[in-house]
Amino acid sequence: MDTFDLLTRNASEVVTEEELRDLAADPDGKRAYVGYEPSGVLHLGHLLTANKLIDLQEAGMEVVVLLADVHAYLNGKGTFEEIQATAEQMQAQFVAYGLDPEQTEFRYGSEFQLDEEYVLDVHALAVDTSLNRAQRAMAEIKGDETVTVSHVVYPLMQTLDIEYLDLDLAVGGMDQRKVHMLAREGLRSLEYDVRPAIHTPILGDLETGDGKMSSSAGLTISMEDSREDLEEKVNAAFCPPTRDPEGDLVNPVLQLYQYHVFPRFETVRIDRPEEYGGDLVYDSFEALAADLESGELHPADAKSGLASHLDELIAPGRERLQELRA
Repeated sequence: MDTFDLLTRNASEVVTEEELRDLAADPDGKRAYVGYEPSGVLHLGHLLTANKLIDLQEAGMEVVVLLADVHAYLNGKGTFEEIQATAEQMQAQFVAYGLDPEQTEFRYGSEFQLDEEYVLDVHALAVDTSLNRAQRAMAEIKGDETVTVSHVVYPLMQTLDIEYLDLDLAVGGMDQRKVHMLAREGLRSLEYDVRPAIHTPILGDLETGDGKMSSSAGLTISMEDSREDLEEKVNAAFCPPTRDPEGDLVNPVLQLYQYHVFPRFETVRIDRPEEYGGDLVYDSFEALAADLESGELHPADAKSGLASHLDELIAPGRERLQELRA
């Protein structure tokens, strides 16, 4: 796989492809980031972007993980002391999950976002950005929550983070797209360089395949889950014998294979009794999806294999979390 293909693997969108190709031509030492509000326990949404960060490190890039304590404070997530304690747990989980500590720089927003120059740039962006534009940028992230003034400041800060962290690439889910597009406009207005962005998919609701998976509602999988929890949740997942359910539904079991399992395992083994055809081994997502469509792979066996591989991925983080809480 060439560097550009590795950078874009499982991406929903690249803004812009030309800019990213230039970056892929010489990726060594270039800096990419994702920002996360400290929330304590990593879930599959965090880990999807973490998988992309691991791809970038494999390509030779350095990764910056912004533990966005000021953003979390603006969202009413606690005092700075409480938020930073939570962020320390997240940092340990990211390393346990597979981020290379030699290629990863963890930063707190409060290290630079309260400095005079940064604050003055926030004010300069506020002058150049309409209220509607800032609200639209946050709409995908905040959902139906009541918008406060702090929520309007939030995307302006994300714009400046890209400059002040000295980045070459921004990474985020598709719910960050409008923020990154605002950033392209805002950085230009301040005569800063514009950087490309990679957007990862939004996972479908695990139980229904409708809408998106959410850590605040419905069924989700996190590093707190035991092997038994994982099996119970995956067994309850929506998994029709097709990759393309009717309507706007997705097959979340196949999504998790595509975006979480195959990027981290060279081969995927699904154990089955001999009476049901014996074990299956796949070296590509397409082969597994085709077998589900044909009936060679039963949804129950697909779920069993998924639970096993997800458990292997999150077990180191689960153990580290338990150590921190002991």
